[in-house]
Amino acid sequence: MPFSANTAVRSIHVDALSLLIERVVDGDEQALASLYDGTATAVQGLALRILGDRQHAEEVALDVYLQAWRQAATFDRTRGTPIAWLLTMARSRAIDRLRSRTSRPSGSAPLEAAQAESSDAEGPDEEAAFGQRRRIVIGALSRLSHDERATIELAYFRGLSHSEIATELDMPLGTVKTRIRLGMLRLKKVLAQHGRELL
Repeated sequence: MPFSANTAVRSIHVDALSLLIERVVDGDEQALASLYDGTATAVQGLALRILGDRQHAEEVALDVYLQAWRQAATFDRTRGTPIAWLLTMARSRAIDRLRSRTSRPSGSAPLEAAQAESSDAEGPDEEAAFGQRRRIVIGALSRLSHDERATIELAYFRGLSHSEIATELDMPLGTVKTRIRLGMLRLKKVLAQHGRELL
């Protein structure tokens, strides 16, 4: 029967995702990568529907998987499926972001405008702060795997597209995207330990 077959497939998928979360609890980064690959489309899609902005949706998705990495032990398969757990986090984070965007005072200028108004000349304090941020970022990059660091450096420091990175490193495009996203996830986690030092 088609219904029974579909139910069986869904059950296998749920079991597989649940096992990945169990491995994430043990600190298995490859399990997180696999969890991301299997669920990111749904997570990001929900965030995009709520926010209506692809960049914000991608940021929310990264936040969700960072939260999943930190809180994997709280997942209880008797209370819901892995995808429901992830989508609940995505919905909550997307709504929080939407509220923060709409609650910004109307007189406040966007960051781009503030940057345009600032002076090009940097004083000693700014130079020192920049040097400190640079050291923190370099230190954080050094904690990534070689492949994650290579893809992030090519994307953000050399400005290559994902397809150009795939060609440069002779990797499948999907692998490049996953390594960049997981690398950024880990990078964000390391940088978060420094609190507001980067602001």
